[in-house]
Amino acid sequence: MNDTLRPKDHAEAVALFRAQVLGPVLHRDLHHGELFAELRVLTTHRFRPPGSPRTRTYSLRTLLRWVQAYRKHGLPGLRPKGRKVGQALALSDDMRKLLLEIRRQHPAVPANLVLQTLEEDGRIERGLISVQTLRRLYRAHGLRRLPRKRAHVTGERRRWEASHVGELWHADVCHGPTLSVDGRRVPVRIHALMDDKSRYIVMLRVLDHEREVGMLELLLEAIRLYGAPKRLYLDNGPTYRGEALQTACGRLGIHLGHARPHDPQARGKMERFWRTLRDGCLGPMGKQASLHAVWVRLTAFLNERYHKAAHAGLLGRSPASAWATRQLTDLDEDTLTDALTVRETRRVRSDCTLSVGNVDWELREGFLAGRRVTVARTLADRNLPPWVEHDGRRYVLQVVDPVANGRARKRRAPKPGIDAVDFDPVEVLLDKAMGRLPRRSTKGGPR
Repeated sequence: MNDTLRPKDHAEAVALFRAQVLGPVLHRDLHHGELFAELRVLTTHRFRPPGSPRTRTYSLRTLLRWVQAYRKHGLPGLRPKGRKVGQALALSDDMRKLLLEIRRQHPAVPANLVLQTLEEDGRIERGLISVQTLRRLYRAHGLRRLPRKRAHVTGERRRWEASHVGELWHADVCHGPTLSVDGRRVPVRIHALMDDKSRYIVMLRVLDHEREVGMLELLLEAIRLYGAPKRLYLDNGPTYRGEALQTACGRLGIHLGHARPHDPQARGKMERFWRTLRDGCLGPMGKQASLHAVWVRLTAFLNERYHKAAHAGLLGRSPASAWATRQLTDLDEDTLTDALTVRETRRVRSDCTLSVGNVDWELREGFLAGRRVTVARTLADRNLPPWVEHDGRRYVLQVVDPVANGRARKRRAPKPGIDAVDFDPVEVLLDKAMGRLPRRSTKGGPR
């Protein structure tokens, strides 16, 4: 055993060092003025703290604080007090959680970029904490920055993200609570489009089905409002596997991509949003009387909370601020109408009518009766009637009006000569059956 007497730790070594610095004044009975005079002399001397390679001086305030601590607690009072390093005490609990979640989602992003992004977005007051404080916070929770190469291969799945806002949209359907409307059960199906880069919900609708037509209408409304993305990322459900959606996206220049079957992790961003929606709105919403009431509450949640809240995946920025930098392709109405036009081959009936969408339509062009023609209709505007395309020309269809078609034709004016003699044996029989008198000729004689 070594008989050399040494301080038990660094804190005791510092306390002994401070006691030596204060040696000329600690055990002397000095009044206030004399004490200050002695301490001012000590401020001009240089001392080498334990473990330090350099000498330094100490201020009058520091020396006076040491004297007061020694007189109150003795040598233990001169031990340095431990600091709560890395806890970022100036931050709220919510902001601290946000910073930690940002590092978990972006392990390769430097701390100074995280802090700069939060300050520019107004989430943290400038100068509230330093970059060193943020780095200590990450180290205290075992979240040291990983090199960029390691950050991509630490898990079984690589993170990916669109290059700019508006390039890639996710589409999905969430099953909400079943409603009771007028004694019948109405399912709630929430259709949503989310931008990949900004996490902004581009469009959201509440329907009672999840058919392909609902997805088409949602996409069309979003394109009219903002423009078209470059890519659309979907799951493998029947809602997103139809030929109509594939055809429309191909005509609009939108690449249609699908996640692998039975791989919910590939849809992680959308699934994370659904969880936020359930926790923040669907769960506490309670019973509602209509689909519109559900949609109103979901829209309020999006506009007033989700889009304005800091998002860890955006380095603390809000989806609304990120969405403001979007880059989308503008499409005119003619392009949308042409892209969403569906065509089928039908045979025109002998009476120049045909059925489209369980509705009978008629053509004025009688020469098309009995012919096979191409019938077209656009999903971009359901108020537009269908039309017939034949030999490079376009013929508009009209809804059959059976009442108008069944009206009696007006009797033609009598003709002179032989044309004035009507020969209609059937009409004679009708007159006899209904008890009508024989009609008179134009000259007043019997017919």
